[in-house]
Amino acid sequence: MSATSDKPNALAARLISLLGDEAVFWKGYDLRLYEYDAALETARPETVVFPTSTEEVAAVVKLCNELDVPFTARGAGTGLSGGAIPARRGVLVCFTRMNRILEVDEANLTALVEPGVVNLHLSEAVRHLGLQFVPDPSSQRSSTIGGNVGENSGGPHTLAYGVTTNHVLGLEAVMPDGEVVWLGGKTATPGAYDFVGVLVGSEGMLALVTKVLVRLVPLSEHGATLLAAFDSVAVASKAVSAVIAAGIVPAALEMMDRLATQAIEASVHAGYPDGAGGVLLVDFEGFKEEVEESITAVAAICRDHGALQVREAASQKERALLWAGRKGAFGAMGRLSPNFYTMDGVVPRTRLTEVLNGVDRVSEEMGLPIANVFHAGDGNIHPLVLFDEDEDGVMERVHEAARRILELCTQAGGSLTGEHGIGLEKQGMVPLQFSAADVEVMRRMKLAFDPRELCNPGKMFPTPGQCLELTATGSRLSGW
Repeated sequence: MSATSDKPNALAARLISLLGDEAVFWKGYDLRLYEYDAALETARPETVVFPTSTEEVAAVVKLCNELDVPFTARGAGTGLSGGAIPARRGVLVCFTRMNRILEVDEANLTALVEPGVVNLHLSEAVRHLGLQFVPDPSSQRSSTIGGNVGENSGGPHTLAYGVTTNHVLGLEAVMPDGEVVWLGGKTATPGAYDFVGVLVGSEGMLALVTKVLVRLVPLSEHGATLLAAFDSVAVASKAVSAVIAAGIVPAALEMMDRLATQAIEASVHAGYPDGAGGVLLVDFEGFKEEVEESITAVAAICRDHGALQVREAASQKERALLWAGRKGAFGAMGRLSPNFYTMDGVVPRTRLTEVLNGVDRVSEEMGLPIANVFHAGDGNIHPLVLFDEDEDGVMERVHEAARRILELCTQAGGSLTGEHGIGLEKQGMVPLQFSAADVEVMRRMKLAFDPRELCNPGKMFPTPGQCLELTATGSRLSGW
């Protein structure tokens, strides 16, 4: 080892002078731990910093501007599109030490939190007040509020309550030049530009969020869960459409196919029926009489659509176990395969059957098992492509399978993403959904906030070297 290898480089040294030794990682081993999130792409930062205040974040951003160094925000690293890895290296700003709940305003049903607060921890902290934070991604035990804001995360119970943007009232943010601003607040500001709405879902490309003012929702008087098993996902999908068409909007409406339920049962022992081609979980919240009425109506619809089994969770313990299975589905995939690739597309509910049949064809043609776990109520599908990375040439097939699946979604009138974002993963597929003019408008928005392109650069927008240049029919173009 050389004499200089134990000394921080010039960038790390400047950052240490701002934050101290314990708040800056610069050694190779440490950096390797932060070169990935939960997606397939990797990119190693030059340094990782752990600020503990807005002032420290602003100081880091100002230094990056002085040195012309890119910077990227990171929460818990649970993202599934490569949005929190530093595509152009530079400084990775990790918010895990900014994890305080600063205020709970019971009268106004709000909470002010730092971005590193874990999603589930907020609901646990306010449960004794009869309140909750509704957005509940499957990663809620580890994902952070800041990351949820960046990706506009959803989850099973956002069918009735909305996604993250519907529950964020205000933001404190460090702009790309280091200026600290406050956007939104506890009271509505009619007539003003909705910059909070712009930042939520912007994948950390417009600013670094340092505080989040969220809306809290009272816990429901009563809750219940219905399980319905079907011969196939296609049949179950028709039941889903019938439920919504009947004017019933449950709190959650989730589905898993046979492959997914096999893995879940092996891992969680949730009590899902053996051999069912499609398992539907329907959650209800509200007044007891209203919930009971909805359960009766949905159970009848499921039976009318050929359900093999319909049952209500007999206790809160059984209800919690059924949902533990659904929330643990991604982690259970290790029972089936060494690796898996999580897709995230959206399709109209009425075209779920068509698209899922297409996913089955992709699985067969590419020789890759695909398990399906998805938010059936709002058409947000999550096909899980199973593979072994040690198999020669398998990554090319995995990426081709992903491209075909997202093409199916856009051709059906859907979207490239419902909650996981574009990031690095899908930037080459953007032309499947957006025209060159659409992308130019989004680029202008990016440049209005970040004219030097230092804030999480290299994400979302397709580049000539890696853009698939696809039309909606999949034919290749020479370029935009």
